[in-house]
Amino acid sequence: MKLAQVSDIHFGGENRDAVEAAARRIAEEAPDLLVVAGDLTLDGKTAEFDAAAGWLRTLDVPKLVAPGNHDTPFVGPGELSVRFTRPWGRFAERFGREDGADWRSDGITVTSLNTARAAQLRWNWSKGAVSRGQIRRVCEALHAAPANDFKVVVCHHPLMEVLGGPMTARVRGGVDAANRFVQAGADMILSGHIHLPFVTPIPFGDGKTQLVGSGTLSLRERGAAPGFNLIDVEADCVRVTALGYEHGRYEVWRTWAFDRR
Repeated sequence: MKLAQVSDIHFGGENRDAVEAAARRIAEEAPDLLVVAGDLTLDGKTAEFDAAAGWLRTLDVPKLVAPGNHDTPFVGPGELSVRFTRPWGRFAERFGREDGADWRSDGITVTSLNTARAAQLRWNWSKGAVSRGQIRRVCEALHAAPANDFKVVVCHHPLMEVLGGPMTARVRGGVDAANRFVQAGADMILSGHIHLPFVTPIPFGDGKTQLVGSGTLSLRERGAAPGFNLIDVEADCVRVTALGYEHGRYEVWRTWAFDRR
């Protein structure tokens, strides 16, 4: 099983050459599933969503798309009214449900949750949150999956802080969610947000559940070239390859391998 993981494309501020090259590389790799872990747009504008949807239509592979904190309008008085009345309307019209999208193939179950919020009781609304209802629903999906499936959860914000990361996610309820997902059998949690690829184990349970983050395809780089991940799920291990766009092509930026449960 091969997955491609992209996030933080930020159409409206995308690296056009990197985005075009990513489409070609993803088509060549022909993954079983393309995971988009949020922040498809820069400001949640209609034109940005249309550009994101158009780009994804060029990729003839199954897709699971989750929203990020940039995927609800927040610039201008008119946009703010949309943010509070239909925060995920533009996303849902193009990509389906913003919370709880699922995908399954032989040997793998993938479920998602929306960690972004239209508004919060704190100044920085870009940070993440997980509700008790979301935790319960994801755990139910994981428990319902066949016992031997490789179980994946997708969200935008890393549920736990990444050591040495260039920014924080500060996900309210994130540590509890990570712990509960581990207990429910999650093998891997895919995210974005910090614009830097990473793989790190979650320190709960048997320590075999991994947080995996992809970089950005935008101009907003934070310590790594624009890029995305390829994930090969093998019988006994998982290999993550972070690709970076440099010198007009994608090259291997870093690789990780970890044992399957």
